[in-house]
Amino acid sequence: MSEAVWIPIVIAVVVLGWFLGTYNGLVRLRQHIRESWRNIDVQLKRRYDLIPNLVETVKGYARHERELLERLIAARTKAAANHGPVASQEADERPVISSLRQVLALQERYPELKADRNFLALQEELVDTEDRIAAARRFFNGNVRDFNSRCQSIPSSIVASLFGFRVESFWEVEEASHRERPDVRI
Repeated sequence: MSEAVWIPIVIAVVVLGWFLGTYNGLVRLRQHIRESWRNIDVQLKRRYDLIPNLVETVKGYARHERELLERLIAARTKAAANHGPVASQEADERPVISSLRQVLALQERYPELKADRNFLALQEELVDTEDRIAAARRFFNGNVRDFNSRCQSIPSSIVASLFGFRVESFWEVEEASHRERPDVRI
């Protein structure tokens, strides 16, 4: 075979190889996003499991805070039931975080709550869980960043648009008060 025949074949193989590699890379990044979201989901479930215990512990001391505790349980129930897209779950998490901060702040009004071992243990678990959620969120957002960069960069954006890969949403914390880690030290 002559050189004129081999050149188009080599070019076609290289282009096909690039095309397949780019497609597989996008699929792999999308799977990383899904996996990292499941990691967030595990940590959120851990938080949801701790909340009823915290509420029961606080109930005994803070009888006048019934409305706050009910609001926290309602927010927890709604957020735990949401298995929709990131933006939807993010919206349902805001009231949980807000109510949880208020419940943890009750220790200032009820000094005897500061001495309760169950409350202290739950408080420590919640702080640990919030740290895990923050780490999982950073990992998730890093995967989204990498995927979105590939979807929007030329020439991989061509493959992304041909096969329907869409830019993913970051999990962002909107309110400045949520950007700060709660100080729950006693």
